[in-house]
Amino acid sequence: MSEETVVQADKFLAPFGQEIELQDVSLEGDVRLMRIRIREGSRFTVFDIDPVTAQRWSQAMAAWVTETGTLG
Repeated sequence: MSEETVVQADKFLAPFGQEIELQDVSLEGDVRLMRIRIREGSRFTVFDIDPVTAQRWSQAMAAWVTETGTLG
């Protein structure tokens, strides 16, 4: 099993009580991932995504926020 180093990047609550945690994960061989952990009660959903996926995901979310016009 490969060794990993995990650093918490952010942690916050979503509107319906989900706890969202973002972690910077470093693996052997200079591999870095963003781990997204979503806790809903006792259930966890975990995504490990690469930088290209993180960029695309963040751009789509930022575009959605802009389109909704809810942040000023």
